[in-house]
Amino acid sequence: MTNHNEVPVTSVLTPDLLARIRERAAGYDSANVFPTEDFEELVAAGYLKAMLPRDLGGFNWGMRQAVEAQRLLAAHAPATALAVNMHLVWTGVARLLAERGDNRLAMVQEWVSDGEVMAFGISEAGNDSVLFDSMTTAQLADDGSYSFTGLKIFTSLAPAWTKLGIFGKSTEGDQQLLVHGFVDRSDPGVETIENWDTLGMRASQSHSTRLNGARVSAGRIHSKLPVGPNADPLIFGIFASFLTLTASVYVGIVDRATEIASETPRRRRSLSQGGATYSNDPTIRWQIADAGMLKLALDAHARTIAGDLDDRVDYGASWFPRLVTFRTDAGNKAREAVQLALQVSGGGQYYRGTELERLYRDVLASLYHPSDAESAHNTLANWLVGPIQTANES
Repeated sequence: MTNHNEVPVTSVLTPDLLARIRERAAGYDSANVFPTEDFEELVAAGYLKAMLPRDLGGFNWGMRQAVEAQRLLAAHAPATALAVNMHLVWTGVARLLAERGDNRLAMVQEWVSDGEVMAFGISEAGNDSVLFDSMTTAQLADDGSYSFTGLKIFTSLAPAWTKLGIFGKSTEGDQQLLVHGFVDRSDPGVETIENWDTLGMRASQSHSTRLNGARVSAGRIHSKLPVGPNADPLIFGIFASFLTLTASVYVGIVDRATEIASETPRRRRSLSQGGATYSNDPTIRWQIADAGMLKLALDAHARTIAGDLDDRVDYGASWFPRLVTFRTDAGNKAREAVQLALQVSGGGQYYRGTELERLYRDVLASLYHPSDAESAHNTLANWLVGPIQTANES
């Protein structure tokens, strides 16, 4: 389904802009600092508002365009793409819900239209239930506000965000609820802990955030859900937007790794083969072709998932398995593609500071994003054969 009035991705992420972003990537990684210049240029280009409707200053991009854009940005600077990804995820959730008649996150679109920068305060160390439980406490006050106390990890965009989406668990009578809302950066009880000194994706600056009685007014509490898996549209929206856009970052790495794998052997020459380029070597060509197969398979997967979300295809209970499969597949193929690129590009790429060395470190972050491999396989197994049964139940 094509919108002929849409703003093309390449008119926003122009070749000149992308070239500057790629040129700066190594420096940000080496210094372990936030990609400030990248971020400022993306803001100026309207990238953070891209998924908003036109009447709010956006480009009215759906998932198709957002996926295409994140792939392109990640192919030039994965850590920059992953950082801004978390802002785009919120705009994606708001859009997915609004398209399905749910306007509880209309405030997100209005905030972003006004220039606010969104981030995700969802992940918690040791919380493998992700959105279905929380180690953060939410205390209800008489005025309907909640005070949140807990530690959120992997808060990407930490130096730049102005509003953080959080959730925590509240005990109200005999009921436990997961309460979702937004805090401002300047709110009392909100503290950034600068602890992001990692192997890869360093420029994302995904510091931890400590909440110490951080108060969220009743007007910024948008959802109260039961503990445990449920079919609320918010859960679908978050999983769909997060998994799809995060996967797209890794598809972009596959795009770039395949490009490097195709280009580098043309410049390398074999002494034993009389100076012929390695691009003529059958084994090298086989490995390059393997990388190309990974790229094409992911390209099809990304287009299908994004298109089906835009077209509101009803897959029922299989939507979650489809989404986690895409995220898992993108990470697996990205790690494989980077390794193939290293194998065909020679020992020179083993040195610190090469692009492939950085991509090799960056791509390992795919092991840790929700849904990780264990969670993804559990989701698929439950869908295919049902939940684990005890001896008395079977």
